[in-house]
Amino acid sequence: MSAQGVNTSRRRVLVAATSVVGAVGAGYALVPFVASMNPSARARAAGAPVEADISKLEPGALLRVKWRGKPVWVVHRTPEMIDALPSNDPRLVDPTSEVDHQPSYCKNPSRSIKPEYLVAIGICTHLGCSPTYRPEFAPDDLGPEWKGGFHCPCHGSRFDLAARVFKNVPAPTNLWIPKHVYLNDNTILIGEDRGTA
Repeated sequence: MSAQGVNTSRRRVLVAATSVVGAVGAGYALVPFVASMNPSARARAAGAPVEADISKLEPGALLRVKWRGKPVWVVHRTPEMIDALPSNDPRLVDPTSEVDHQPSYCKNPSRSIKPEYLVAIGICTHLGCSPTYRPEFAPDDLGPEWKGGFHCPCHGSRFDLAARVFKNVPAPTNLWIPKHVYLNDNTILIGEDRGTA
């Protein structure tokens, strides 16, 4: 003790303990505040990539996946469908995909990473309707030159099986191709490409 009856070592211990307790309390008070700045789980899920299991997708079939609230189509194209794509070119607005509606790795005749699979956002570029999948060749209602594709029931826009728009329809551009990557032979990750195709 000092001459004035004050125990300075005890005072230092009490000040240090109070400071530590105060710092811990401030930390606990800040955690909810800082956490509130992070996006909610719902918001993260709305923009998060989604996986599409294509292991059971038969040739000619369509799989619908929801990503960011939008329908995404995965079509397993048959060899006949792939072979017919170039014959549509003269009747298309943008057969070589000059309008930037796809990742660079899908800027090719099939607009895909693997020719047998088309991954496209199923929203018409005219007014946002969802076209119907019409894989059959030359149906009566679409004419003898139809080689499969998508027909928009709202205003009649047509897209081939590479999601390219035909001339003389209301839709001005090809359908969008989202970023995607193959995680393995049976799984596509839609919404992310991890810097590679």
